[in-house]
Amino acid sequence: MNDRPALPAPVSLTPVGIIESDFPDKFGIPRQPGLATAARATLVLVPPYDDPLTVRGLSAFSHLWLTFVFHQSPERWTPLVRPPRLGGNTRVGVFASRSTHRPNRLGLSLVELIDIDTSRGVRLTLGGVDLVSGTPVLDIKPYLPWAESRPEARAGFAPGTPPTLAVGLSPEAEAVLARRPDGDKLRELIRQVLAQDPRPAYRRGAEARIYGVRLRDVDVRFQALEVPDGPTRLEVVEIVPA
Repeated sequence: MNDRPALPAPVSLTPVGIIESDFPDKFGIPRQPGLATAARATLVLVPPYDDPLTVRGLSAFSHLWLTFVFHQSPERWTPLVRPPRLGGNTRVGVFASRSTHRPNRLGLSLVELIDIDTSRGVRLTLGGVDLVSGTPVLDIKPYLPWAESRPEARAGFAPGTPPTLAVGLSPEAEAVLARRPDGDKLRELIRQVLAQDPRPAYRRGAEARIYGVRLRDVDVRFQALEVPDGPTRLEVVEIVPA
């Protein structure tokens, strides 16, 4: 006798808004929200959800849960994935990870709510984001620390904040930032993003190739400087228009 439940009917979901963020591409995006506090995004609600009535009372909350779609991930999944926190080689079950390669490509992100603009529809300014521009957002819920913060919870193979690297900028890169009105804020974003070491886990410690991370309207090119008997350091060699 087969005791398995019958397969449910497919569920149709409609985005309530679209993300415009500091991250035009996937590469370099922090792997969790809040790791780069300088990262900003705007969540633009789309009709009919852009009625200001939908966000009445939301300004009383400091943080939000966003349910979204990993829209740039392929529509396929595997039962085993390789988390970067385990070096990119050890496999765990997909449901024991936060991999983007999920059965329904759904993601969940905790972000800071900075501002609400209802002068032209609804636009939410967000901080600490880990979302690429164009991400479809399916739902918004306020974060309740008394219900959702569990300091005693076990965190498996990711028990704490990942280690960070020192980040330096070449004189040429600093000169580019000095000419920009947002230079100080962009410098902080660059430092926070690169400190997470966006290089693929399996390449770390390999050749000192130059990588590029797109942030806002620039391409930030950097390389790892391996120090004998010392910590790896990332150096921004140049900043060019994207």
